[in-house]
Amino acid sequence: MDLTLLFGLGVALFSLAGGFMMDGGHLGSLFEISAAVIVFGGTIGATAISYSLEELKNIPKLFKVALMPKILQPAQVIDMIVELAEDARREGLLYLERKLNQIEDSFLRKGVQLVIDGTDPDLVRNIMEVELAALEERHYIGSSIFATAGGYAPTMGIIGTVMGLVHVLGNMSDPESLAPAIAVAFMATLYGVGSANVFWLPLSAKLSNISKKEEILRQLMIEGIVSLQAGYNPVLIRERLSAFLSPETREDKSNFDDY
Repeated sequence: MDLTLLFGLGVALFSLAGGFMMDGGHLGSLFEISAAVIVFGGTIGATAISYSLEELKNIPKLFKVALMPKILQPAQVIDMIVELAEDARREGLLYLERKLNQIEDSFLRKGVQLVIDGTDPDLVRNIMEVELAALEERHYIGSSIFATAGGYAPTMGIIGTVMGLVHVLGNMSDPESLAPAIAVAFMATLYGVGSANVFWLPLSAKLSNISKKEEILRQLMIEGIVSLQAGYNPVLIRERLSAFLSPETREDKSNFDDY
């Protein structure tokens, strides 16, 4: 589980609520049901209009991905590919069929299967790159759902505030109730801007970050599969794939790696 999402959300909410209370505010005054219905209901409805039902069905899965991302470490994948290269160099490519069940990642397993089947090297790369492009598109749609919600939320907040002010101005007969009513009206703006910048947009950025890491990992796999098929020396394959690692994780670093 990636606790940074929960930690960041907790810090943001604690800071906002804490700062409000430091100025003498009361948390109870921040809860307004009608404003919440307008902002969150309007945001969810507008976002639903923007996407298909099939795309919206993935929202629970996207929450799970953000909270519990399952991404292999590049160094782990490199070790796996180098081990396969050593087996293929010693026993031949057909020997790798015995190890397919040990490869949990479906993308890597598919690439190795193509190699075992004797698929043309250019076609192997093309198939894997098409697969990667489709993966990138799916990930983009997933993160854009929350980015879209983050765009609608502040606007829904303004709409809610305007609606509240319309109600206030329609009841000018009681001047003493104007100030509290105006405060309630502005709660919609707070909900809209707050939810966008504390929840929707950060969640979209989180998913984009996870997606980018997975895309780089897939690119590493493609280069590893092509190198494996070409029969490169396992040491050379490790050296080639080490370019995908951060300077901190490489065994041998040059003087310029940190720049």
